[in-house]
Amino acid sequence: MKNSAPRRTVVTGVGVVAPNGIGPDVFWKATREGRCVLDRITREGCADLPLAVAGEVREFDPAAVVEERFLVQTDRFTHFAMVAADQALADAALGPMPTFGVGVTTASCSGGGEFGQRELQNLWGQGPGFVGPYQSIAWFYAATTGQISIRGGFKGPCAVLANDEAGGLDALAHAARTIRRGTDAVVVGAAEAPLAPYSMVCQLGYDALSLAREPGQAYLPFTANACGFAPAEGGAMFVVEEAAAAHRRGARIRAEVVGHGATFTGTSGWGPSRHGLARAIRDALAEAECAPQDIDVVFADALGVREADQAEVLALSDALGGHAARVPVTAPKTGIGRAYCGAPVLDCAAAILAMEHGVLPPTPGVFDVCHDLDLVTGRARSAELRTALVLSRGLMGHNAALVLRRGDGRPGTPYPTA
Repeated sequence: MKNSAPRRTVVTGVGVVAPNGIGPDVFWKATREGRCVLDRITREGCADLPLAVAGEVREFDPAAVVEERFLVQTDRFTHFAMVAADQALADAALGPMPTFGVGVTTASCSGGGEFGQRELQNLWGQGPGFVGPYQSIAWFYAATTGQISIRGGFKGPCAVLANDEAGGLDALAHAARTIRRGTDAVVVGAAEAPLAPYSMVCQLGYDALSLAREPGQAYLPFTANACGFAPAEGGAMFVVEEAAAAHRRGARIRAEVVGHGATFTGTSGWGPSRHGLARAIRDALAEAECAPQDIDVVFADALGVREADQAEVLALSDALGGHAARVPVTAPKTGIGRAYCGAPVLDCAAAILAMEHGVLPPTPGVFDVCHDLDLVTGRARSAELRTALVLSRGLMGHNAALVLRRGDGRPGTPYPTA
C-alpha cells in the first residue's frame, strides 16, 4: 500500500552573511554574546543623507568568493545570497541529486539598488552605450533565484517572493510546500543590500525608519525610547529536504519546518497588525499541531515603533493566552539592524542555532522594557529549547509566523517528533 503520510521538511544546511559575522559559527558567537555592530554608515555617497545608522556587512569581498562571470552580472544582494547558499550547501553535504530534484526559492524587498544606480548614472552621465547588458536583470528581485539556480545547476521548481519583509518567512513556507509536492530539496532564503544611496533615499519614505544619529539610540524596540528601526544588509540561506530522504542519507537534521501562517492587514496603521499577526500565529500553531505552551521562545518582529511594538505584544497575548507573559521573547536583530526580507531568515538561523545550543540570545542594547513580555536582555540565558516561533511584519502590511522544531543535530538519528 502506498504510504500516504505527508512529506515533512527539515533543514540540513545553514548559511549566513550578516553585519555581525559571515558564516553560521561567527554569526552565532556574536549573536549569543549580544554584540551590537550598528554604526554610522560608511558607504560612498551616503554621508549627507538623513539616514545615518545601519548594519553594514564589512570586510566582504565578493571578488574573492564569487566567480567573475557571475560577479559582473549581479548585485551585492545576490552576492550575499550566493555566499550564504554555498555555506548552506556545504553544511548539508548534499550529494548527487536527480536533475530536477533541487529547487531554489528566495525573497527580496529592495532588489539590486547598487547595480541599478551605477548603470543609471552611466546612462545619464555618458549615454546608453555605457550601460551594461545586465542592467535589465541584475536589479530584479528574481535575480538571486535565477543566478543560484544557474550557478548550482538546480533545475527543480524555482520561485521568488516579493511580498514585503514577511516574504523571508513565506519563502521557507513556499519551500516546504514544494517539498510536499515531491521536490527532493530546495535552496531557500533571502538577502538584501539596501545601503546604496539610491536605495537609502527610497527608504526615507518609511515612517518607521530610524533617523537617530547615534548607534546606541537608533533601534530600541519595546522601550519608551523606540524611534523606529535601523536598516541592515545581509541575510541567510538554507537547504531544506524531505525528511525521510535526508534521514536515509545520514544528513544532520538541524531543524524541522512545522508550521506557517500569513495574513495581510494593509497600510492603515500598525493597530490592525495585532489581529493579522495573531491570526498568522494561530494558523502556524495549528499547522504545527502545537499548543501555545509548546512554544519555548519567540523571535519577535520588533519594529521599534511604539504602536507597532504594542500591537505585537497584544498579538502574542491574543494567540498564546497566558503563555505570552511567560515565554521568553528575543530580538537579536537590534544588534545588527533590520535587513528587510533578510531579517526574518536571519532570525530563523538564530533560532536554529539557539535550539541546538540550548541558549536564548539577548536583545542587544535594549534594557528598559515598557511592555508586558519576558524580553531577553543583557545576557544570554540557558534553556531547553525544542520549539521556536519566528515573527515578521512588513512595512506594507504583510504578517507571517513560522514554527521551527529542533533537530537532534546528529547524522542518521531520528529527529524529535510532535
